[in-house]
Amino acid sequence: MLKVDQIDVFYGNIQALKGVSLEVNEGEIVTLIGANGAGKSTLLKTLSGLLKPKNGTIQYLGDSISGKAAQGIVKAGISHVPEGRRVFANMTVEENLELGAFLRKDSKEIHKDIQKVYETFPRLLERRKQLSGTLSGGEQQMLAMGRAIMARPKLLLLDEPSMGLAPLMVKTIFQIIEDINREGTTILLVEQNAHMALSIANRAYVIETGRVIVSGTSAELQASEEIKKAYLGGH
Repeated sequence: MLKVDQIDVFYGNIQALKGVSLEVNEGEIVTLIGANGAGKSTLLKTLSGLLKPKNGTIQYLGDSISGKAAQGIVKAGISHVPEGRRVFANMTVEENLELGAFLRKDSKEIHKDIQKVYETFPRLLERRKQLSGTLSGGEQQMLAMGRAIMARPKLLLLDEPSMGLAPLMVKTIFQIIEDINREGTTILLVEQNAHMALSIANRAYVIETGRVIVSGTSAELQASEEIKKAYLGGH
């Protein structure tokens, strides 16, 4: 579904990604784990068209999307939930969801999809007329995910969905990620909570200082002594 081959990405003179390659197959949950500043968010921004690779190729459903504009990438079926949620604070929950469908013209289907988001996130239904800036962190994360789903993505890019959330809310968010995947959406997940990420992912890549250093099934990474020590708090 998605194939990234040897991409280099720069922030000014600083090389943030160095020859990164990875694949995401249809129906999978694939996770990227690594320390802060390793390049995980940079990779998602590059896949969603917010940054352009200097070298290498990105293919999605057989077509090149390297350097394509963000709007075209959303249209192609990739939605990005950025780190820090980024909801429109002065708009209601429902207005935020409607914005997620801004490239769509099928108003009846849009209405149906809003109802479906409310089924997935019942708390958003309760808050639908509330300004998004007044929601809790967990509710804002639900809204950011719901808004991304409104574009009907085939591939959902999630950047640190558990950041700053209470443990119970983290559990809820991860259950919802699994539900979204079961309903047919492929997921590429960036997450610092490696335990949780590996517990739901099929496969994983470890990024360190802009390079993929290890990849494998979640079970393989969970069993690796090196990974346990570095990312899972093992000794």
